[in-house]
Amino acid sequence: MTLPDYLVLGGYFLMMIGIGAYCATQINKQEDFFLGGRGFGKLLQTFAAFGAGTGSSDPVNTGRTTFTGGMSGMWSVMFWLFVTPFYWITGVWYRRMRHLTLGDWFVERYESRGLGAAYSIFGVLFFMIYGSMFFSAIAKTAEPMIMPPAATAAVATAETPTDAATDAADDDKKVSVLGTKMELKHVLIPVIAVVVVLYGIAGGLAAAYFTDLIQGLCIIGLSVMLIPIGLGALSDNPELNPGGDKTGFEVMHDQLPESYFDIIGSSAAEFSLLYLGAIVLANLTGIVVQPHFIATGGGSAKTEYDARVGLVVGNFLKRFCTLGWVLTALIAATLYADVPALVKEPDLTWGYASMQLLGPGFRGLMLACLLAALMSSVDAQMVVGAGLIVRNLYVPFLRPQASERECLWLGRLTGVIVVAGSCFFALTFYDMLEQLELTFWFPLVFAAPFWIGMYWRKASGRAAWTTVIYCLLFFFVIPYFGPQVFSGLRTNQDLMTRTPHTVTTTQAVASKSLLRRKLTEAKAVWTAAGQGLTGPELDRHNAGKPRSISPETIEIPGPDGMQVVEAGVTRLPSVKTSKSNSIFWKSISPVDKSVTLAVVDTTQVDEHTVRETLAYPEGTELHGEGNLKLNLMFYQPLGIDLAAQSKSSLNALGLVPKIMMPFLVMIVASLLTRKNSEEALDRYYAKMKTPVDPDPEADARKLEAAYADPSTCERVKLLPGSSLEFQKPTTEDVVGFIISVVVCFAIIGFAVLMAGIGS
Repeated sequence: MTLPDYLVLGGYFLMMIGIGAYCATQINKQEDFFLGGRGFGKLLQTFAAFGAGTGSSDPVNTGRTTFTGGMSGMWSVMFWLFVTPFYWITGVWYRRMRHLTLGDWFVERYESRGLGAAYSIFGVLFFMIYGSMFFSAIAKTAEPMIMPPAATAAVATAETPTDAATDAADDDKKVSVLGTKMELKHVLIPVIAVVVVLYGIAGGLAAAYFTDLIQGLCIIGLSVMLIPIGLGALSDNPELNPGGDKTGFEVMHDQLPESYFDIIGSSAAEFSLLYLGAIVLANLTGIVVQPHFIATGGGSAKTEYDARVGLVVGNFLKRFCTLGWVLTALIAATLYADVPALVKEPDLTWGYASMQLLGPGFRGLMLACLLAALMSSVDAQMVVGAGLIVRNLYVPFLRPQASERECLWLGRLTGVIVVAGSCFFALTFYDMLEQLELTFWFPLVFAAPFWIGMYWRKASGRAAWTTVIYCLLFFFVIPYFGPQVFSGLRTNQDLMTRTPHTVTTTQAVASKSLLRRKLTEAKAVWTAAGQGLTGPELDRHNAGKPRSISPETIEIPGPDGMQVVEAGVTRLPSVKTSKSNSIFWKSISPVDKSVTLAVVDTTQVDEHTVRETLAYPEGTELHGEGNLKLNLMFYQPLGIDLAAQSKSSLNALGLVPKIMMPFLVMIVASLLTRKNSEEALDRYYAKMKTPVDPDPEADARKLEAAYADPSTCERVKLLPGSSLEFQKPTTEDVVGFIISVVVCFAIIGFAVLMAGIGS
């Protein structure tokens, strides 16, 4: 990056801090700080939902999965798509709650300060894990953008760099701070965190929302910035388009395998249809208890309609931006198919493409856009997390008489805890995919008490506690501590079930992008082999130099001498190793480390494909490693052959008990325990059936009338006289939901249309 890039970044940071300083002058009470005075209209609510739901990890994750697997990789981010129509319904909930935090909701519904405190601890931990994913993403993306061009070239041109080259590259990834060399992530992540803290603690949620408006526009710019430049680079590339007569889309189809334009992967893909279905169900179940939803989900809106429109439109904006990220990644997969650095670490795709395609100043703008995606998520999380600490821990248990001023200052200070925790996890747990998987099921701990408490009067506080304890035991405690206490579990051979370890060799027709990659790899091997050769040996070595004969043909060393490879004609062996997946453990290994896998079966799948199955010798004593996958043990009595399932199917099956069992526990426990007081239940359900008036005084009068005669709310119940509190859907409910579903399919249709351009 150059001086103009850093000037753009500096100006961006100063603007964010200035907004925070201005908003600080408008804060007088907790509601102003934690929910912006509940005065936001459709525009700010839209960009708040868009910003909170769009992190710096999203374009990075999309770039990685699309670079390695094609358009089906979009589901690494797009799996929320079919949850979006339900936001039209849930947006009303958070506004009608009239609370400052979701912890307040658990206190009111279940008459339990302890449950509110437990939820607040959960919420702060969730924000730390979720935020760490964004910090990890921005560090991975900034690395190839900030790294010196010479170092980038050195890394990109050697598949197996020498020790000296590796040391030099590692050194170039470091920056000097007070004379000490430090990794870039250890400098960049804390600096970003400080900027977020400065404007967030000053201006609260209002500052977060106003910056989200600016940052949302930046994210939209990020989503389209590289597309026209990348398409132009494809059509103007003399190697990829020697005739100069093809468009960028046509070049992509000409270079990439057709499988890269499939929207849904096979059952063996990382995101198969079955796994996507399970993720959608898990997200729908868990999203409602993500702590920031009390604000971005509608609780900070001026009216219920503003809450609905903002939440739905903001999230649909993200879905359209995802298509832009996918197209950019396809462009990168075409242009940089022969860059070993990206093949080795595809997380760098977005940053590498930005560095190569953008000029001075624009690289800084791209990094500012990625920072916007991070900061627009973390700022809201920081403010809401601070609200949980203040409202549900500090005030009820330590300082019941705390003043508004005291709560405001404590909220500012405790927001630092959330951001600091995110930084800690980002620097110590630097795997975005595992961080992403944690966010799938972490919210399920409180999901069942929330959903059932919303609609069933018999849901009790004791049942909610029972469900939370069950989730903690089965999701965390037993999987982790069980093997520590009962060490025999790790060698219990009944728990050593695993999927087959297979090596599939397919003689696949070479695509042009594969030719370029093979040529680059062959040149790297050829160059390394020629070091130190002289005389006749050097002459023989030079005779075997890999070369490009034409854009469709290369000559590289093969098993029987030099081999001519032609795109679309020559079949090259493509080896795919499906490692054995342990069913009940993270991994399984032999107790005797000298024992290795051996081929036990060879199958001719078709004319061009051979599959070898590998296994340890019969009688080998195995040892389980990692946490126990307790949820998959539910399938043992059902006789399901888990070992025959693909990895994505196992992931889907593992999610089902995590989703369903807490609901079953909650329902049974509610039937066996005494429900909460009728007075509290009447007040709660009367409030949730009373539409919000944007005038606080008028709204208070409406609530008092509903509390005085809760029976008047029976007319809007779907099943009057029952303990089920479902409300009759209004015309607005039905029409909005249907339109949202139509938009979902329109986005999928647009993706299909995009995949077909240039084919």
